[in-house]
Amino acid sequence: MDDMVAALNGKVAFVTGAASGIGRACARVLAAEGATVAIADIRTDRLHALHDELAETGAKVQIVTLDVTDEQADKAAIQSTVEQFGRLDVLVNCAGYMLLAPVIEADTADWTKMINTNVLGMMYLTHAALPHLIESKGSIVQMSSIAARTVVKTASAYHASKFAVNGFSEGLRQEVTELGVRVIVIEPGTTQTELRDHITHAASKAAIEARVAQYRQLQAEDVAEAVRYAVTAPEHVAVNEILIRPTDQI
Repeated sequence: MDDMVAALNGKVAFVTGAASGIGRACARVLAAEGATVAIADIRTDRLHALHDELAETGAKVQIVTLDVTDEQADKAAIQSTVEQFGRLDVLVNCAGYMLLAPVIEADTADWTKMINTNVLGMMYLTHAALPHLIESKGSIVQMSSIAARTVVKTASAYHASKFAVNGFSEGLRQEVTELGVRVIVIEPGTTQTELRDHITHAASKAAIEARVAQYRQLQAEDVAEAVRYAVTAPEHVAVNEILIRPTDQI
C-alpha cells in the first residue's frame, strides 16, 4: 500500500449525493484510498449496489438514507456515523440540483428545491460535522460549480445557489483554517452526470443539451480525482479551490 493510500487509512468519510454521478465517484476514490465511507442519499435503493461494490474490495461502508434538507436528519446521520466508526475526517457535500429556466418562466418550487438542497443542506451538514472535523483536523469538500464563477441566462437561481456555496465556504475557511480544518471548494465545468435530467423547463433543457453536445464533457471520475488530490495532500497543504472543466469548454 503506497503513501497516498495510507493517508486515508483509519479515516472516515461521509459523502452525500452518493447514489449517482460525482458523489458516487467520490465514494469510490475515498474507499480506494483506504477510508471507511458513509454513503448518503435520499435514493437508498440506489446505494445498495455501490455498497456491495465497495464492500467487495474490502472497504468498510455504511448506507445512510438522508434528505439533506432535513436539518435534524443531518445531525442524526453525522452523529450515527461518528458513534459507529469513532470519528469523522472527511465530509463531501455532493447532493444538489440544477433546475434551469428564465426567471419570468420559472417554477419557484424549483428555486426552493435548489436553495434547500444546494445551500441549506450543505450548511446543515457542515454545521453538524464541524465539531468532529475540528477534533480530527479533517477536510470539508463542497461541490460547487463553474456556475459560481461565470453566469449565463436561464440559470440565475442555480448560479445564486453556487455563489452561496462559495461565499459560505470561504467564510468558513477563514474561521477554521487555524484549527487545522481544510475547506475545499471543487468547481466542475460541464460533467456527464444525471444533473441535467432533472430540468423541468423544456426549452432550457433542450438548449443546454445542444450546447454541451458541441464539446467533450468531464466524467464524474475526473472530478473525483480532484477530490482525491485535495484530501490526500499533506496536512500542512490546504488546496482550497479547484476549477476543473473540459478542455473544449470556453
